[in-house]
Amino acid sequence: MTIKCIARLRSRRVVQDQLDGSDQEAVGGGCCWANLPQELLREVLLRIEDSESIWPQRKNVVACAGVCRSWRLIVTEIVKVPELSGKLTFPISVKQPGPKDCLLQCFIKRNRSTQTYHLYLGLTNALTDDGKFLLAARKSRRPTCTDYIISIRAEDMSKGSSTYVGKLRSNFLGTKFTVFDGQPPHAGAKMTKSRSSRLANLKQVSPRVPFGNYPITHISYELNMLGSRGPRKMQCIMDSIPATSIGPGGVAPTQAEFSFSKVDLFPSIPIFHSKSAGMENFLSGPLSGQKDGALVLRNKAPRWHEQLQCWCLNFHGRVTVASVKNFQLVASPENGPAGREHEKIILQFGKVGKDLFTMDYRYPISAFQAFAICLSSFDTKIACE
Repeated sequence: MTIKCIARLRSRRVVQDQLDGSDQEAVGGGCCWANLPQELLREVLLRIEDSESIWPQRKNVVACAGVCRSWRLIVTEIVKVPELSGKLTFPISVKQPGPKDCLLQCFIKRNRSTQTYHLYLGLTNALTDDGKFLLAARKSRRPTCTDYIISIRAEDMSKGSSTYVGKLRSNFLGTKFTVFDGQPPHAGAKMTKSRSSRLANLKQVSPRVPFGNYPITHISYELNMLGSRGPRKMQCIMDSIPATSIGPGGVAPTQAEFSFSKVDLFPSIPIFHSKSAGMENFLSGPLSGQKDGALVLRNKAPRWHEQLQCWCLNFHGRVTVASVKNFQLVASPENGPAGREHEKIILQFGKVGKDLFTMDYRYPISAFQAFAICLSSFDTKIACE
């Protein structure tokens, strides 16, 4: 068998968990693909994984995982997580930590008329390529807060959708935000309990999949009541990531898969359907009582450029338009003794066009976490400007 023969299978199926008996199902109506010798199959799939290293060619690796269960098991074993490979392959990759050795270059497109934001993986070093779609978000205003619903499909961002990944919620002033994950970020994660979450459980579309609403990140912007000029000051407490993750031998939690159901590609995980007084108080109050040992990120302080008469940060050509939204996040000194790890840019976000922004991130945060943090920069901040 050659790679050319495998190409006939491409794009015929999507990656999903099948009902019992999927081992006997194969593309083309037969079971010959599932019965290939394991050694031969592994060698073929290794060559495909090695040759199709970038998108859109990388879709062929995903197609191979959709042939049958035996193929999927080998492909998922061969394909390494983004932390090790620097590649985003399967949908779950957006929930896994980025590469350790470099920044993964992405960009965000904003649509003002529909209040939506689309995250893409950059395919080239140019700022104008089409990119590979990763996530989408829709802004939803409420009387006392703003929600950003984050989905893995651009065409379906409804609150009760089975494609729901998580959300970002702000307080009234737009100074404090909480990022919620739709499934446990790690073993032992505690779900937020409130009246609204109980109501969401009652309205669940798929009762076989447990409802989840797990706070994983708290973002706060420093108040600027005096109206002094200068960039925003922000802090991110990554509740699901230990501070030790950025040190030598540190490990960040890595989700292995979405909680697939037998019916849909993703489980039906609704979000809050009503306002929770307890949650609103939590968002409006000070960020206190956080779990000890959580990673804390702060924006890197810019320098004042006398000739340009503006605040400047070195984005290495990835940002071309001055904006109050631009920022770079590094590990805060409160995570431990300052070292080289505290100098690395973990997330940078900046403007390159009217509605185009770059977003580059790395280990230990994921694309989902980085996207949610960047969405907080879009929100109106009455007391921070």
